[in-house]
Amino acid sequence: MVVFGGRSGEHEVSLRSAVSILKEASRSTYRVTPVGIRKDGSWRAMTAAKAARVPADKLPKAVLQRGVPVALVPHAGGARLIALGGGVLCRPGAVFPVLHGTYGEDGTIQGLFEMCAVPYVGSGVTGSAVAMDKVLTKRILRDGGIPIVPFTVWARHLPLAPAVREAERTLGYPMFVKPVNLGSSVGIHKAKGRAALRAAMADAARYDRTVIVEKAVDAREIECAVLGNEAAAAATPGEIIPSNEFYDYADKYLKVGAGSAAIVIPAKIPAAVARRARELAVRAFHAVGCEGMARVDLFLERRTGSLYLNEANTIPGFTSISMYAKMWAAEGLSYPALIDRLVKLAIARHREVSRNMTTFEADC
Repeated sequence: MVVFGGRSGEHEVSLRSAVSILKEASRSTYRVTPVGIRKDGSWRAMTAAKAARVPADKLPKAVLQRGVPVALVPHAGGARLIALGGGVLCRPGAVFPVLHGTYGEDGTIQGLFEMCAVPYVGSGVTGSAVAMDKVLTKRILRDGGIPIVPFTVWARHLPLAPAVREAERTLGYPMFVKPVNLGSSVGIHKAKGRAALRAAMADAARYDRTVIVEKAVDAREIECAVLGNEAAAAATPGEIIPSNEFYDYADKYLKVGAGSAAIVIPAKIPAAVARRARELAVRAFHAVGCEGMARVDLFLERRTGSLYLNEANTIPGFTSISMYAKMWAAEGLSYPALIDRLVKLAIARHREVSRNMTTFEADC
């Protein structure tokens, strides 16, 4: 079962990722049931047989527009995807959620999968929730001795002016402003003065109740693809060379060809720096509680050569231009093989978790 769409601001990004996954998974041994979550939160689906007759690039929108209303429900014999009008569409052996952002990457839908006892790709409830929260992530990384850039936090129910003064006093310009629980560079701004900072914080607060303000460092953007459960490993790092001042939404998803961001795999960095980046990426992966997969983003400061952890993305982009799959392809792991590996990791983790006792009977 491939689940896409969702209620977040990254709905359209999710549809793009789903196209690639549906296209490749349908060529393998899997029977793929596509499930789309509309922006209003309602679920729609097509049977695997019907979906196989729709071109993959048109399938996500076809499911959202013409699919039947469905719900995923627990069952003693395994989870069921049921049509609200009656009948069972499928009994999923595993779920591949490709839901970026809130209500998909933040542990909420992972909780549903846990309640339904169905294996699912990616991190569990805790790892998903922590990695989605940029402030929690940075505090955990800091406590684990993993280097991060300085930051301040503002909650939108509090006055803005004191938060602006604190950021100026603590960080200094320029700064990056981000919603705490969002990705794909939605709502992110670089501020070089007070007016820009106030406007950036106000805009970021449209997407989340909490805003993080980070010190901007003159750095290269290095990314590591991490794969695995307990024995996770990182691929050779890649580098994003933005066409704009930073790697924004337009650079990620809208621009193509000349004038767009450049992706360099492997990153042109010294071997010792690449080893350090991979080491930090795996440490961060485990510290945050990730499983299955994550794209871990780092900054390599130009002046000092220091590496800083930025964030871990537990459901990285899977579009045709996304870094995660490209980094593993450079290691010899093809896109179809990567999908297969992720599904097997999901099933293995589910089997391991299923060994846990869920009831307790005291001796009489």
